Amino acid sequence: MAKNKRGLTYRDAGVDIDAADESLRRVKEVVRRTFDENVLENIGSFGAMYRFDPQGMKEPVLVSSVDGVGTKLKLAFMTGKHDTVGIDLVSHCVNDILVQGARPLFFLDYLAFGRLEPDIVEAVINGIAAGCRYAGCSLIGGETAEMPDMYAHGEYDLAGTIVGVLDRSKIIDGSTIGEGDVIIGLRSTGLHTNGYSLARKICFEVGGLSVDDPMPGVGRTTGEALMEPHREYARVMQVVMRIVTIKGMVHVTGGGITDNLPRILPEGLGAEVDLPAWPLPPLFTYLQETGGVEQAEMLRTFNCGLGFLVFVSADEEEKAIDAFRQAMEEPAVIGRVIRDSKGEVSYAGNLK
Repeated sequence: MAKNKRGLTYRDAGVDIDAADESLRRVKEVVRRTFDENVLENIGSFGAMYRFDPQGMKEPVLVSSVDGVGTKLKLAFMTGKHDTVGIDLVSHCVNDILVQGARPLFFLDYLAFGRLEPDIVEAVINGIAAGCRYAGCSLIGGETAEMPDMYAHGEYDLAGTIVGVLDRSKIIDGSTIGEGDVIIGLRSTGLHTNGYSLARKICFEVGGLSVDDPMPGVGRTTGEALMEPHREYARVMQVVMRIVTIKGMVHVTGGGITDNLPRILPEGLGAEVDLPAWPLPPLFTYLQETGGVEQAEMLRTFNCGLGFLVFVSADEEEKAIDAFRQAMEEPAVIGRVIRDSKGEVSYAGNLK
């Protein structure tokens, strides 16, 4: 080595530890605001600790889920809007454990960059924290990684893990669902976090739109319509579950209604869904018509306007509908459980 030649540093290899420290400094306070009395350690420790409080449960069960945002992140890169993908992440995970009746306790995130940018880290974590505050869970830890050559400049990946709890006697697993039970659908707020690879192809390649162009028939720009945050259903369901006996729930994610609805059905049962029972939102109409997407593909790729499905007995249908309306929802009875040895979903009518 030449006498005066400077030795290489981690920054020379593309990793900026100072940027990571600055990012952590910026988000410390917003993360701390999600803490409840059960969080035992401040942000910055190696492991996050959460005091488990069974709150009178006879047999508490922890329920966990891990997920990402998928290629919706591409829209964040295109629009420069990074404060809602964190909400998407938390909402998706909250809904996944809600299906079994669990109440969220705490959340952990993973954020990986090719080149770490504190402004983007701050925006993403602000979104995650907002999602946690709304869901009533604590953001107790995570990892922010800088990995040069793994991600293109200006891009990142995002994932999260949620842990919730419920009493074993109150687990909702669909086992009590029976023939004739009613399926109630709750509205989505757009695509949520699924179907974005096809949606981007339709909008930007087939339709020739940019993120700033109005999406025909939707009344918003393409970027705004596609970036609408994934909603969570925990708050409304925690109210309705006190009023009505919920037999099963479905989070309509990847695979749409077609693949997700059968996951909750006991053996020997299927479902018939009445497609005209709810209006297809204009966003989905645009995607279907512009992409020439067949109805079966729409139902398996997108949520088509329904983000969450709830099963109740026929004699509690009116009570459930009233409870949802009191909670400011617009519920729709979209179908019923039927006998079906293959456990499949059949459809009546057409999306419109």
